[in-house]
Amino acid sequence: MAARVGDGHDHHRTAFGPTAVDLARAAAALELGNAHDAVAWHEQATKRDGWRWLPVEHRAAHLLDAARAYLQADDPASAGGALVDADRTAPAEVRHRPAARKVLAQVARDPHAPATIIQLAVALGVTPA
Repeated sequence: MAARVGDGHDHHRTAFGPTAVDLARAAAALELGNAHDAVAWHEQATKRDGWRWLPVEHRAAHLLDAARAYLQADDPASAGGALVDADRTAPAEVRHRPAARKVLAQVARDPHAPATIIQLAVALGVTPA
């Protein structure tokens, strides 16, 4: 059904299409404990043209899931990148969601955390977990 709708043809503003389905696959893989599969679905979905057609809140929420997946896949640098991208895309998604703050604390704890993550954690009053 998503293929029939296509990306960028969301006349009813449901954000449904092939990219959204790939994002749902990433979220499902993450919840099932398959972090590497979740990362693969994330990376595939964000390369699609349909990624930019999704509402910013949808993209930012997905980037938070991607950050969790990267952490579970032992890639804190990519997790940090996803968090920074989410904060640039829709700051409220990172700044007001307890789950986002938890992931931010986990990434900030890494000794090799990028300065942007440390700055974001400090700005939000998040202490490394």
